[in-house]
Amino acid sequence: MKKNLSSNWQNIFDDLTELLKSEETFVSDGIILRNVVIEAALSMDSHLLELLMQSEAIKAHFFVEVAGTLIFDKIKFQNFVSNKTFLPDSYTAFKNRIGLVDDQDNHLSHSCNVVLTWPYKDCVLEGGMTKEDQGRKEVFWNTVLSPDDITRLFEPKVLTGWERWSAIPRKNGGGVIRQIVGEVHEDDNLLVRGNNLLALHSLESRYARKVKLIYIDPPYNTGADSFQYNDSFNQATYLTFMKNRLDASRKLLSRSGVIMVQCSFHQFAHLKVLMCDIFEKHLCDFNIQVRHPHRVLTGDKEYNDIIEYVLIFSNDKQGKMPFRMEPKTIDDYKLDVTIRSGEKPMDILNCSGRKVEVFGPEQYKVSDCIPSKDLLKKISIRGTIREKNSSGRFYVKHLEGLDFPPGTIFKVPNMGADRFDYRLFYSPHEGKKNGGYFQGMPTNTDHTKRHYPNFYNFEKEYNNVAEQGGVSFRNGKKPEQLLMFLIDLFTHEGDIVLDYHLGSGTTAAVAHKMGRKWIAVEQMDYVQDLAKTRMKKVIEGEQGGISKEVGWEGGGSFVYAELAASNSIFADRIGVANNISTLQSIKIDMQKTGFLRYDVDMDAFDEEEFVGLSLGDAKRVLMDCLDANHLYVNLNSLGDGYFSVSDQDSAINRAFYGISE
Repeated sequence: MKKNLSSNWQNIFDDLTELLKSEETFVSDGIILRNVVIEAALSMDSHLLELLMQSEAIKAHFFVEVAGTLIFDKIKFQNFVSNKTFLPDSYTAFKNRIGLVDDQDNHLSHSCNVVLTWPYKDCVLEGGMTKEDQGRKEVFWNTVLSPDDITRLFEPKVLTGWERWSAIPRKNGGGVIRQIVGEVHEDDNLLVRGNNLLALHSLESRYARKVKLIYIDPPYNTGADSFQYNDSFNQATYLTFMKNRLDASRKLLSRSGVIMVQCSFHQFAHLKVLMCDIFEKHLCDFNIQVRHPHRVLTGDKEYNDIIEYVLIFSNDKQGKMPFRMEPKTIDDYKLDVTIRSGEKPMDILNCSGRKVEVFGPEQYKVSDCIPSKDLLKKISIRGTIREKNSSGRFYVKHLEGLDFPPGTIFKVPNMGADRFDYRLFYSPHEGKKNGGYFQGMPTNTDHTKRHYPNFYNFEKEYNNVAEQGGVSFRNGKKPEQLLMFLIDLFTHEGDIVLDYHLGSGTTAAVAHKMGRKWIAVEQMDYVQDLAKTRMKKVIEGEQGGISKEVGWEGGGSFVYAELAASNSIFADRIGVANNISTLQSIKIDMQKTGFLRYDVDMDAFDEEEFVGLSLGDAKRVLMDCLDANHLYVNLNSLGDGYFSVSDQDSAINRAFYGISE
């Protein structure tokens, strides 16, 4: 049925091209003037309408009969002509020939399209490139699937290659050991290699509503970074890519769970609007300084973008940003002291040229001691004693910084220890410039709440991040200090932290050192050399990053597994192919053992025309021929001998997903 549909579309392409080329108004030097055609359609040009009605295929597609009258759908026609499927480039023409017809775009909030990707490299900032990387083109091969193309895509996938890596106690020589996985326990940390969208759907049955914090550092779509698709990754495609994964990850968040997305200015505004549509409540946006404000700019940059953003959303409508608790100082209290009637100062001190009046404990009464809404710089003393310049109010200035006479560290001189202890007003802590307390202050008010600001400078940490974790990853890597700050905000020991754009593994490393459980997903091959290697060093006790700050000495374990590959094997081979002949060989193997889209017509696959495509376009054609529903082995195929899933892997998967034999 779909092949017939493709044939009908091809007829429309051919008929419209022929009709338009027959009229000089719409042609220049043999080239159809797309804008002229669109303007004629929008103005309901009668000459164009008469022309279109000469083709039955075109008339059936763009005209609707209402009460015996044909009505022209000019918006549908405009979208058709605007789409590059009409007047196609060589790649699109080849896709049309073998039956892979492009879908019409829909508003993102109503779209059920899915974007799958096969990147060469993920999580890489353009601004983080090293000198040897500058000018290097990163390519994100992507496929956009319409709802009609999605059948088994989101089913849980078989996991294979199970390994448990555990720390060997130092008393036994230290190091790590690889063990055979019998089953995955509730408190196990999990590192998964595979497409992150499909991994998220696979994790849902086990971890739904259990994750306390999600932090991701996705591709930034700068137009020059890893999210490059020819010239750039179309913004709508990028946002669809993000929406697919945010929708899936939301189901894993606990009721009070929080998600943080770090991004640059390129997509900040769009991502914020998108996330407002997905999550319950927007909590805050952190501004993170990551670069020096006086760095020398290169290329055609017009200003110095030193800030990145962390978008923070909650899964709880009532969710709120936490407070930070800090020890109280003199600035946090208002001491309301009443001087008893008729009392005069017992002494007057000259401290750095300032007059300090001293009253004994029997001369005043402390009537109040509450946190101050405005940070007071003085202590008010209300009473009946009046001086000309006091307006009825005496005060002792913030005593910090006053130069007291000798012997006044704690006691006022010549007053006697039993007569007055000025700590009732204020006393700096011994050996410290700041801080203080009042006698009789309730013990549960020794700390005060502070709001978190929305700006933080991590430039220094970013400049020293290259070798953190004992693995080398381009400077787009996030510093452990930043992740420690973010994780500490919303989680406690034992909470689950998830990162499905893992990159070099910073989130997992920090979560582990902080006593959190973690789940991490990365689809690139470098997961073996970077994240996996890094986590082995973490449990062995590496001392980089935040290790000394949190007293990390090693320990714990993690489980590693991979989504069992099916069509993704061909996707990987296509990605690294460097010539057309290699792609031809891959195409033959795909026809023998791969799963091709049911609507692709391989009989129309013209080898001569295929060889004439650019290497990039040829790769895209083969990528589009793959059935994305079979990128990985679906869980319900465990008993299918075609996929050769071992008995051991079958048993582990059944236990992991909680299914019976």
